[in-house]
Amino acid sequence: MTDRVLRASEIGEYVFCRRAWWFASQGVASANMPAQRAGMRWHQRHGRQVLQMGCLRLLGYATLLAGIVAAAIWVAELALR
Repeated sequence: MTDRVLRASEIGEYVFCRRAWWFASQGVASANMPAQRAGMRWHQRHGRQVLQMGCLRLLGYATLLAGIVAAAIWVAELALR
């Protein structure tokens, strides 16, 4: 028995396709590397877009809050006149 540590990604690869896991564990390179690289680039780009959208959503909420505060101050000033 070896003391080799299994990573979660390895287990996921095994569950998805035992044969692909075995080939990878034997050091056999995938014949579909261009498509894999394209997929990795797509996922990286998508991840950046998701992060940007989260930042924009936060900016939108901050702008909305600033508008509500400004409106409340304006209404309070009108009421005090």
